[in-house]
Amino acid sequence: MPDVVVESTNAAPRRGRGRGGFSFVGVLGELLVTAGALVLLFLGWQLWWNDAISAAQQSSAASALSNRWHQAVPPSGAGDAPEPHVEPLVADGAPGYGEPFAVMYVPRFGEDSQRTIAEGTGLDVLNSVESGVGHYQGTQMPGAVGNFAIAAHRSAYGGGMHEIDQLRVGDGIHIQTRDGWYTYRFRDLEYVTPDTVEVLAPVPHRPGTAPIDRIITLTTCNPLYSTAERIIAYGVFESWRPAADGPPGEIAAAVAEWGR
Repeated sequence: MPDVVVESTNAAPRRGRGRGGFSFVGVLGELLVTAGALVLLFLGWQLWWNDAISAAQQSSAASALSNRWHQAVPPSGAGDAPEPHVEPLVADGAPGYGEPFAVMYVPRFGEDSQRTIAEGTGLDVLNSVESGVGHYQGTQMPGAVGNFAIAAHRSAYGGGMHEIDQLRVGDGIHIQTRDGWYTYRFRDLEYVTPDTVEVLAPVPHRPGTAPIDRIITLTTCNPLYSTAERIIAYGVFESWRPAADGPPGEIAAAVAEWGR
């Protein structure tokens, strides 16, 4: 029988990679990716879902306040008066801090965009599901000569002024109080730094100048999801309707839906 030749080798046996092995760096990387995904989900919830819920709650609260005022004053039967009142009734004094005293409705902002205006611009007012729009303390009241200045978030906590950049010249800015409806007409926009407080002066950018016009100033952050600057919208007073006459004809149908 032939000899059997056995060949020897010095090569070490090849070892396969164990399937159960892991590295610290790999695990850390996976944890960081997971944490990043959770952060993005939270931001999405905060900026979109929570914003939508807050907007619905603020709209509902404003509708309820408007309806209470409407039910407290019997209609005069005047309907949509062809000649609006150009001399508005103005409140004697400012309400207490945090007190709701008006409802803002801007048709350009879309359906269910009505918001309650409360006194003050602290986060307890701007983040509130009962209001969402704040009145700068020390500025004028609706219909008064000077500057009725208000603020709201743009992209969080209800986003009361989310569509401010969509305003067009002549758009209505309607303010309801217990006494009636004040209509302002949008005129222009400007972009300023956060410390440009002169926009709140009775005559914007001209502190110390005696006002002769009745204006409204809307302020919010810009760009979206940032506080780098402010976007300012100005409007001029057009007319006033007593509560008994109901809302202006151009928004009467929309306001009627608030009570349903």
